[in-house]
Amino acid sequence: MKMKRWAKGLLAGAMGLALAGTAQAQAEKPQYGGTLEVGTVYVTLSALSFDPADWNWKLNHDTGQFYEQLFAADLSKSKRNGGKYPFYADAWLPSDAIRGELAEKWVWSDNPLRLTIDLRKGVMFPEKPGVMKERELTAEDVVFAFNRLANSPKKIAGYFDHVEKVEATDKYTVVFTFKYFNAEWDYRFGWGYYSTITPKEVADAGATNWKNVNGTGPFMLSDFVQGSSNTYSKNPIYWDKEKIDGVEYKLPFLDKVVYRTIKDEATYLTALRTAKLDLLENIRWSAADDLKKSTPQLKWSRWLGMSGQFLAMRVDTKPFDDIRVRRALNMAVNKQEIVKAYYGGNAELFAYPQHPDYLGYYEPLEAMPESVRELYTFNPDKAKKLLAEAGYPKGFSFKVQVCSCNPDHMDLLPLVAAYLEAVGVKLEIQPMEYAAFLSAMTTKTNAPGYFMNNGHTNPTTTIRKSFVTKEVWNPSQYSDPEFDKKVAEMYLERDEAKRQVMIKALTREILEKTPYIWLPTPYIYTAWWPWVKGYNGELRAGAVRPGPIYARMWVDQELKKKMGK
Repeated sequence: MKMKRWAKGLLAGAMGLALAGTAQAQAEKPQYGGTLEVGTVYVTLSALSFDPADWNWKLNHDTGQFYEQLFAADLSKSKRNGGKYPFYADAWLPSDAIRGELAEKWVWSDNPLRLTIDLRKGVMFPEKPGVMKERELTAEDVVFAFNRLANSPKKIAGYFDHVEKVEATDKYTVVFTFKYFNAEWDYRFGWGYYSTITPKEVADAGATNWKNVNGTGPFMLSDFVQGSSNTYSKNPIYWDKEKIDGVEYKLPFLDKVVYRTIKDEATYLTALRTAKLDLLENIRWSAADDLKKSTPQLKWSRWLGMSGQFLAMRVDTKPFDDIRVRRALNMAVNKQEIVKAYYGGNAELFAYPQHPDYLGYYEPLEAMPESVRELYTFNPDKAKKLLAEAGYPKGFSFKVQVCSCNPDHMDLLPLVAAYLEAVGVKLEIQPMEYAAFLSAMTTKTNAPGYFMNNGHTNPTTTIRKSFVTKEVWNPSQYSDPEFDKKVAEMYLERDEAKRQVMIKALTREILEKTPYIWLPTPYIYTAWWPWVKGYNGELRAGAVRPGPIYARMWVDQELKKKMGK
């Protein structure tokens, strides 16, 4: 059906107005100065480490203000700037939304397979009294940082096995020589969790001590109080700029960024409502409804959680070595009711291990085989039948560990327990502080049941890290040599379209083997006061790394005063 000429005119006019509105928003002149008080996505968690050699998942969140990487998100492709990406994902950068950060350009060549990276010239480390003098970043810093990570006893086994060597061929050129292709080459040591460029002087002084850390980023860590706050002060010699309405501005705009660590949900919600926080990135749907009524001035974004949640069952422990038991427990939990009643519809039944944002990799539940779909259908009668067939007609009991840092899980787990008790399975719930909870999994001493959420990360890593034999983030201790082999083959495939087919098959397989009780993924809200500018809810510019986002934000201090805050 052809569109009439007048309709085309109206559509063009509407689009013009929309574009004009976007341009007007972009044209707002940024202000320098001020402090941004943030309750981050991980508002309840204090920094776990400042040393990249500790291989801690949360490191980029706490050090990404001052440690930079070879690559980062291209925030000019954000929805705020007229692009198509919200930049919510915990560690997923689409291939067309990656920019060089410390890398200026890079080229692939074969025989041998290698990547040559030209670094930006004139990028400076600021002076850090007692640690290092002000100096320029060089290729030797990249080589040192890589080797320090690769030689750490805490590294993930096999993570850099595809790398033959890393060399500085001149002051600004780094060459990575590969043994074989790895589909995550850029993520692994480019913009991922373990990609920070740490200078030798910091390592020599002691990288675990926050007072010694120093990088080339937009801010410097000027204070840290365990369990209370991280304070980042402006780096006056930061190299990067931002173009707004055709004008280039030196970054960052803010004088300070302060992360507040607040373990109690009621307290951090009150801090936002009373403007002690300018921005709170992680708000449950029920709290969002209340805040919208009590504090209508707040601005909002809504995003589907980037962490799958589940109850992991140790498959190396009876009775979970029997797939019938694992499938039974899935059918015993009314997941549709959890979406509707517990989350008030603010959740998706099926969004893990692949996230719906992973276009080309994600398959909806209706496209799955019946053997997968039935795991999401409440069927307590079949659950009892499977338990009886497995030799547990009267059920059984088992311990489940849960992190007290997660208010949602502290409420949700008793509900799951009630469903399971209806088929004769009783849970002994053990709440734990985060450090002990994480240690139980990483040392593989976790209980037979382990209730957690786990970042999707990206389409390849979500499969590897959680289901390959002996991986750190494998709380079910799932192990299948044939599955491991197929994952390894997928990483060698250079053609993304072929990789997508392989990943879909691997995802179906692990869903059917059900090492977890698969649970719904909730929507999450982010809220900020109107004086927070240069922002539209973006959360990560790499693996859990918000630093480049905060560097481009500013505080309208006049508006803040007008609003009496």
